Amino acid sequence: MATRTGQQIGTMRRLPLFLLIWGIVSFAMWIPAAYALALDDEDTSRSFFYSGLVGLVVVSMIALSMQNRHPKRGTLGQLAVLLATFTVLPLFLAVPLHDALGTTSFLNAYFDMVSALTTTGADIFADPGRLSSPLHLWRALVGWMGGLLMWIAASAILAPLSLGGFEVTAKGEPGRPVSGVAQSEKADPRGRLLRVTMTLAPVYAGLTGVIWLLLMVAGEGALTAVCHAMSVMATSGISPVGGLPGSTAGVTGEVIIFLFLFFALSRLTFSSDTATGGYSRLDKDPEFRIGLLIVAGVTLMLFFRHWYGAYEVGEEMNAERGLHSLWGGMFTVLSFLSTTGFKSAYWAESQQWSGLGTPGLILMGLALIGGGVATTAGGVKLLRVFALYLNGAREVDRLIHPSSVSSANAGNRRIQRDGAFIAWVFIMLFALALATSSMALAAMGSSFEQAMVLSVAALTTTGPLIHSATEIPIRLVELGAGAKLVLCAGMIIGRLETLAIIALLTPALWRG
Repeated sequence: MATRTGQQIGTMRRLPLFLLIWGIVSFAMWIPAAYALALDDEDTSRSFFYSGLVGLVVVSMIALSMQNRHPKRGTLGQLAVLLATFTVLPLFLAVPLHDALGTTSFLNAYFDMVSALTTTGADIFADPGRLSSPLHLWRALVGWMGGLLMWIAASAILAPLSLGGFEVTAKGEPGRPVSGVAQSEKADPRGRLLRVTMTLAPVYAGLTGVIWLLLMVAGEGALTAVCHAMSVMATSGISPVGGLPGSTAGVTGEVIIFLFLFFALSRLTFSSDTATGGYSRLDKDPEFRIGLLIVAGVTLMLFFRHWYGAYEVGEEMNAERGLHSLWGGMFTVLSFLSTTGFKSAYWAESQQWSGLGTPGLILMGLALIGGGVATTAGGVKLLRVFALYLNGAREVDRLIHPSSVSSANAGNRRIQRDGAFIAWVFIMLFALALATSSMALAAMGSSFEQAMVLSVAALTTTGPLIHSATEIPIRLVELGAGAKLVLCAGMIIGRLETLAIIALLTPALWRG
């Protein structure tokens, strides 16, 4: 048995990584196919079954033709596979969705699959009733697989290359392999990729299963529970009922989701397998602590703002609405900080309590900050925010005491210098991408507000922001083909991040 397993692993090592991912998603198509068959939806079942079968046949034929060839090795090559996965693979993922739905264009189906695979969750189909249950399951499943891919890629691909936020603490240059684990596996980096997969995949699947069971115990339907469970772990915000206001689990379900959203604030909540040094205790992790501080601070700010509005209309003593406002604000703040985008069912009640609306700029700011490094969250990342905070605090200290010596430990001193510089470079690149995307969308007919919201939602992979940051929700289906392609590019850049894209475009890194 052990020999056979070793042979299977050896065979997997020889296959190109893109083919492996393609084969996995082809198998995954049979899950909604079986579900549709159980619901007597034979047309949808055939769409997914035959699409998966064709995918497996094509993958097998290509694998047979390449069995005597050795795929290009190197961690940078795996980064190129990630880019191909987010750009090319959605063309295949969109085939059963387009065929089963039958009332939308292939571009809309492709946009939806890019949105799901990058864990953005931008809902181009505004009415949940337009999609059947198997299609809802497929969208959530694609988002879940995209989140798992990023969990694995963060430790196995981005960390050795000092990308994805690891450049803040790593000793190597961004885009170049660092010493240690990455160098020892330079001959075959797939060894690390397989080990990380076998370590993190059971954790990811197990946590998803726990959320699913807890939501069902809380009274949620089976389909909604599994979709919400996968969306929470992937921070995709995909829901078959239009979000938590349509859920039947009530506040109990929100509490369950709230607790598991913390996994998006720090990689130390589920793993410490990285290629760089860092904090090993969760209570000492700056990302987790800054995340808690932001959640507490913004929640209290929103609560007192609504309380003051309620005071002006004589509703300040309504304790029940006050507690609902406090909970709705805390849940929604953490949800958007983790770039999930779920809104509490009590989020709207807090506005009714005070008569005040909640500025969408606050939600956009939370999404821009984002979650932790090596998590499924998007945004700038909390570790980069921490690096800029350390650098700013040190500069203020030097203004007051020019001859002072930093009292920070060795790790923080490194972040104060090189880490803060790299974090600032990333933010400038992020701002440049944001400006470029906004100008492109504005040139295609979008207003300034719409272009800004769409760009932020795409680059931070927070799709629900599109329907929450403006008073009048933006209908994605009404955008032109050019605008949809711009948003697809923004979602891919936001998922891989600008430094990784630049690393792939540098010819010197491919020599040798």
